[in-house]
Amino acid sequence: MAREQRNGTPGGSELGRFLRARRARIGPAEAGLPEGLGLRRTPGLRREELATLAGVSIDYYTRLERGRETNPSPSVVDALAAALRLDGDERDHLRDLAARAARSAPEPSKAPGPAVPPGVGLLLESMRPYPAHVVSRTMELLAWNPGGLGLLAGLEDWPPGRCNIVRYVFLHPTARVLFDDWENQIRGCVARLRTLAGLDPDAAGLTGLVDELLLKSPDFARLWEQYDVKGNTTGRKTFHHPRVGDVTFEYQAMELEGARGHRMVAYHAEPGTPEYDVMLRLDAGADAGAESEAGAGAETPQGAP
Repeated sequence: MAREQRNGTPGGSELGRFLRARRARIGPAEAGLPEGLGLRRTPGLRREELATLAGVSIDYYTRLERGRETNPSPSVVDALAAALRLDGDERDHLRDLAARAARSAPEPSKAPGPAVPPGVGLLLESMRPYPAHVVSRTMELLAWNPGGLGLLAGLEDWPPGRCNIVRYVFLHPTARVLFDDWENQIRGCVARLRTLAGLDPDAAGLTGLVDELLLKSPDFARLWEQYDVKGNTTGRKTFHHPRVGDVTFEYQAMELEGARGHRMVAYHAEPGTPEYDVMLRLDAGADAGAESEAGAGAETPQGAP
């Protein structure tokens, strides 16, 4: 599937696609404008309304949205962000897209390096019984300790080349029941992929994963079109696990320096609490084949689960 189709609309630029998506989500009343007369054919603000709010000409904004203007000034970008009422993550993404559009040629995507440094495997092992795993920028599962895999019930049944967190939450039958806030979970996953697609559309493995999910999951296609870019790095998750029951864990996600955007996600609980006891059960009950796999690169996904 062509990249333009994957990213939501034919033609234009990623900057333009993001502006269109955000424009469609804010109505005149929300922006402080009168509703006006006449039937609106599309949701959200009209181009001329947004241009007026941002203090730019309609012609300039139209060219910007259609990808014919590629060098908006920082003041224009900030004015558009304010008019669209973007939050911090969305504002940062708009600035990044504007900077990328201003470059004469896109920066080449870096070739993927080793899955994870060997020392990360030692860290994962030392963290037991706290569940932890490492994911790539496209959320391929690269390394884990027993609880880090066992927490994602049923994922151990997939071959290594299929083990991707985004694929899991959308396509594995257990995932929809496992996560108490499944809708929020899938939104966060799509937001991470959307951010990556905007800034590095040639990232290894991204095209195949997005095309597969657009084809197989209407929920993914719906959220992909909305173009959210906000993701969580800390918080709480409640699981309805088929083996250890209902439990809520705190979690923390962190970037691994020098590892090309790889992240470690770790869950934690105070020793002596019921949550910690569940972690002990997850760790002890993991299959023998679920031992830490640090350093083993994810294979190219093939076929359907």
